[in-house]
Amino acid sequence: MKAFQFKPEGWNNEISKVNQNNIEEYIKEKKILQGLVKSCDKDLNLHVDFEDGIEGIIPREEIEQINIEEDGLPKERICTGKVHKFIQFRIKDINKNNNNNNVLTLSRKQVQKEALSWVLNDLQIGEKVDGIVKNIKPYGAFVEIGGGVVGLVHIEDLSVARIKTPYERLKIGQKVEIVVKSIDREKKKVILSYKETLGTWEENANSFIKGMKTTGIVRETEKNKNGIFIELTPNLVGMAEYKDGFEYRSKSRCAS
Repeated sequence: MKAFQFKPEGWNNEISKVNQNNIEEYIKEKKILQGLVKSCDKDLNLHVDFEDGIEGIIPREEIEQINIEEDGLPKERICTGKVHKFIQFRIKDINKNNNNNNVLTLSRKQVQKEALSWVLNDLQIGEKVDGIVKNIKPYGAFVEIGGGVVGLVHIEDLSVARIKTPYERLKIGQKVEIVVKSIDREKKKVILSYKETLGTWEENANSFIKGMKTTGIVRETEKNKNGIFIELTPNLVGMAEYKDGFEYRSKSRCAS
């Protein structure tokens, strides 16, 4: 089953149309909107521009619900790292600037708080959600699954075939379908898995027939030279007869 309540920031690459005619309605409905951050000022507030000369400001204290310092404010890199990126928010308040134009006070923290509540209380283990890869480390990939909430995919959950780096499966900014593997509600952390979305062994094996030639990737060679493990698809690995000269990630032709 797939859960659809929240979408990752920037999933549709769309900017919400905010103008003089719909501001009050958006506030009343507590609508989740999306915009593109134009700049971050010296006080680490974020600035978002809309139609009709309307300016939106996300104060530093309204940027983040999760990654905060001891003083309750988000880390500096969290603020500056949002520039030129899509961000989700609600309109909290309306003020006027010196030119009598509307300046909107926006809150991303409200959206993230609600998304986190959805993850901790409603999302179920085994459900599929949409995600965007936000960061990659040697041990895994961080994937946002909605409203700024990020989960971790450990490297062993990226594919059945062994890989040495997550970059062999994912890249930053990539949109993926991801599976909820576990939820630590006390620590407010979610662990995700990617390999379940790549098809079962049977589904992958049905793409091959005995005697056909195909291209594979060498993933591991037996130390005692019994054979070579070759990845045919990310979720399907076969063993071929050992042959000198094959190393990790080299391409080979083999008969299934």
